[in-house]
Amino acid sequence: MKAPQSIELFSGAGGLALGLHEAGFKHQALYEWNPAAVDTLLYNQRIGHPSLEGCEIHRADVREVSFTRFKGIDLVAGGPPCQPFSMGGKAAGMKDVRDMFPLAIRAVAEAQPRAFIFENVRGLLRPAFSNYVEYIRLQMEFPEFPISDNISWDQNLARLERHKERVGNKMDGLRYRVHVHQANAADYGIPQQRHRVFFIGFRADLPTEWSFPQPTHADPESSQFRKAGHKLLPWVPLQEALRKLPDPTSRSARKWHNHVLQPGARIYPGHTGSPLDRPAKALKAGDHGVPGGENMIRFPDDSVRYLTVRESARVQTFPDDYVFLGSWTEAMRQLGNAVPMKLAEIVGRSVAEALDGQTKGKNFLTTKASA
Repeated sequence: MKAPQSIELFSGAGGLALGLHEAGFKHQALYEWNPAAVDTLLYNQRIGHPSLEGCEIHRADVREVSFTRFKGIDLVAGGPPCQPFSMGGKAAGMKDVRDMFPLAIRAVAEAQPRAFIFENVRGLLRPAFSNYVEYIRLQMEFPEFPISDNISWDQNLARLERHKERVGNKMDGLRYRVHVHQANAADYGIPQQRHRVFFIGFRADLPTEWSFPQPTHADPESSQFRKAGHKLLPWVPLQEALRKLPDPTSRSARKWHNHVLQPGARIYPGHTGSPLDRPAKALKAGDHGVPGGENMIRFPDDSVRYLTVRESARVQTFPDDYVFLGSWTEAMRQLGNAVPMKLAEIVGRSVAEALDGQTKGKNFLTTKASA
């Protein structure tokens, strides 16, 4: 059986792409603007990483790319730049020129895929952005709806709401059933507390049965874990992710890609590092270098050091044979912007199974979108 085909925008260093490949998708093309991230993708393709085999990799501004040649593809995926909605940034949201959701929606309108997966930071679900999230969701539901550049986004939102009320449940051109779901990576066995928001859509003219994957893990100190009995596994701690990696100052560390000690780590208020017996704090990219506390290990004696690039890749569940190019700061930025590969695989597999169900004629079942 032919693997479902996909394209991806805003690919970064490849976390989403690698996870979707493991979920069964075959990438036709990846698009990314950051030169260091593109170098990482191209290098891993050259050394034969199977996730990137036969895939076009473009350093491109997606504002200048037409996606019509991919019309009817199985999946469009990507992580539109999250700085406009990040907790750690200025949170300018819809006023930020880095808001690339309109480009993601245009790609859907042009490619008309059977499904799409877009992810972003949980800051997008802050109450201040609730109307804008609905604006994004409605544009994804009706990607061909003409958005006017002559009025404000909230006026366009009102137009979309009227349009949806008018058409009801009828098909009205290209339409998607859109689901919005927040997930903590630690709840899926990833050794990191990383909250992401997923926008997942299925073309409305196709029968689909789908629900977001259920958590498999929980905080062992939580009431949720105690009430679940043996149905949930405990969170995976940082020390498990680093198992069998040598000390980065040792001679044996030279045999590992990207496993070099970066000096200068220190504790300061609000930035105390990640203890070994808990999932790591979310790795962050930072606008002006690597934020110290989020990317440090805190040892039992309260000493700290930076995670190496390889250790950070373990936290993000990249395979050990995947190499990151660029300086330590640039490689850590690539990792701080990435989707945990295994979380992408889990979500991607659920979508792949739903698409496979379409081809096998499963009964139509809608699931309520939730934010």
